[in-house]
This record gives sequence, C-alpha cells and structure tokens, in this order.
Amino acid sequence: MKKTVLVVLLACALPTVSWSQRLRKTEFESGMIEKGNKIGLWEYFAYTRDGRQVTVQKYDHTAKKLVFYRPVEDIMYDVQLKPGEWSRSRVDQPPLFIGGDPALASYTAKLVYPSAAQDRKLQGKVLISFTIDTLGQASGHKVLMSVGGGCDEEAMRVCRTIPQQWIPARKDGRAVPVVYELPFTFKLQPVAQ
Repeated sequence: MKKTVLVVLLACALPTVSWSQRLRKTEFESGMIEKGNKIGLWEYFAYTRDGRQVTVQKYDHTAKKLVFYRPVEDIMYDVQLKPGEWSRSRVDQPPLFIGGDPALASYTAKLVYPSAAQDRKLQGKVLISFTIDTLGQASGHKVLMSVGGGCDEEAMRVCRTIPQQWIPARKDGRAVPVVYELPFTFKLQPVAQ
C-alpha cells in the first residue's frame, strides 16, 4: 500500500512532460524533441575565439518565435522598405538562420569540390545572394562572385538545399525583405609528400 501511494505521489509531483518527449543536447543546441520535432524553447550555442561557449539564439519552436539572439557585427543589407523600393540600410534585427551559424554550417559543409576545378587547381570564394522575405523564405538565388570549374553550380546546389528556417530581418518593428549574401569557400588541400 505504501509503495502504491508513493508511486502515485511521485507521478503527481513530476512536471507534466509527455513520456514521448526527450531532451536533445549537443555542443551547439539544447531542447526538447517530441515525435522527431523540436518543441518548446531551444537554446543554440557557438564558440568565441577564446573557446568560450555562448548562447547565440533562443527560439520557441512551438510558438515559432525568436526569444533572444546575440547581436552580431553591424552589417548593411539591401532592404525592401516599400514594394519595389530597395535601399542599402541597417536593420534592427538581422536575418537569422534558426540555430545560428553552426546550424547553417552543417548544410554548407555538404559542399563537394568539383573535380574539374581540382584538375585546373581553381580555388576561391563563390558568393551567393538570395532574398529572405518577411516569412523567412529564401528565393532568387544568384552568383555574385564566381570561381568557375563547376564551383558556382555546386555552391548554388548546396545553397538551395538549405531548409527554409530563416527568421526575417526586422526594421522599425516589422519584418522586411532583405538580400542576404552567403560565401562558399573552395580551397585545395596541400598534397602530402
């Protein structure tokens, strides 16, 4: 009888967490998963140059709302303030990829160095621009800076596979479309002798 009462009391004292929920914690993120989907408040981390772990974002996946972000360097963007009217401007909140740069890097790391570029010893940076609209959707991908040898096409392929998990930029209290630029670096590895 005492064991049954104790079990019932413990069950009542536990917070209301579904048994199908579980905590997922990695070096870059922490939060709850339910049926394979992120739920509730998640924290996303990065590392400073001196190796300290810092929180770069807190995002509520249930409410689909940004709760906190660590400000980054002050960057000017091409911003659409009125339909069809674009101007270079600062924003109150930059466009952000949910999970921060470490999450974005997990997609950009899928870059495959084209053999034609390797054979011709081509290396450098391909810069892709795209518009992030007020709903966080990316479109209108363009190559701004080229390397050639298939690198431009590979950077474009990878860029288009990045999930639509963008938080739109904000200016004057409202979401605004901006042009975002994403670099892809192609660098040959030194040959071991």
